[in-house]
Amino acid sequence: MNPIRVVLADDEELIRVGMGLLIGSQPDMTVVGEASDGDQVAGLARDTGADIVLMDIRMPRMDGIAATREVTRSAPRARVIILTTFDLDEYVFDSLRAGASGFLLKDSPRADLLRAVRVVAGGESLLSPAATRRLVTEFVRAVPVPARRAVDEAVTAREREVLTAIAAGLTNAEIAGRLGVSEHTVKTHVGSILAKLGLRDRVQAVIYAYETGLAGPQ
Repeated sequence: MNPIRVVLADDEELIRVGMGLLIGSQPDMTVVGEASDGDQVAGLARDTGADIVLMDIRMPRMDGIAATREVTRSAPRARVIILTTFDLDEYVFDSLRAGASGFLLKDSPRADLLRAVRVVAGGESLLSPAATRRLVTEFVRAVPVPARRAVDEAVTAREREVLTAIAAGLTNAEIAGRLGVSEHTVKTHVGSILAKLGLRDRVQAVIYAYETGLAGPQ
């Protein structure tokens, strides 16, 4: 298999060097570019065919949120993992709405960083059920939704149930147990939901559920 192509975006050189050495030591990963400010990231991700961008949320010229938005627009195959210094950073939810596939604390163990790259490169989102619940609790109530969108009519009643369960932070196995179906069936429903709604991953599905009022305060 081809190695996972990673772009490092952080204004601190020592952090880039440290992450680069760690990722470069893995047989299934390779660093294909580095950016010291947010303005460079989107073009770098596009030109290198990056699979993953490890994105510092606070950078000069363009912050991680705006840079994430640019990456998802100009390099849609790339997946962004936001790196933040503080747990539940005030900007994390905005970055997820901008298209990030998850977030990770900068002081996380090395094994967690490597797992994050592999998980997101494999098409999953880096939000555990516990992290999803924390984000929901801390951010959704504080983020005003100017106008609820109607739920897309293409989504079936069962898919709405699955989508609501995803927004509650349930795993596929937990959803299967709740609905009395197989985990494979749940995976099929999740794939159908993402395809019908044009969503990138489960993170975007959670956001959609809150924006339409399927989950959270009504």
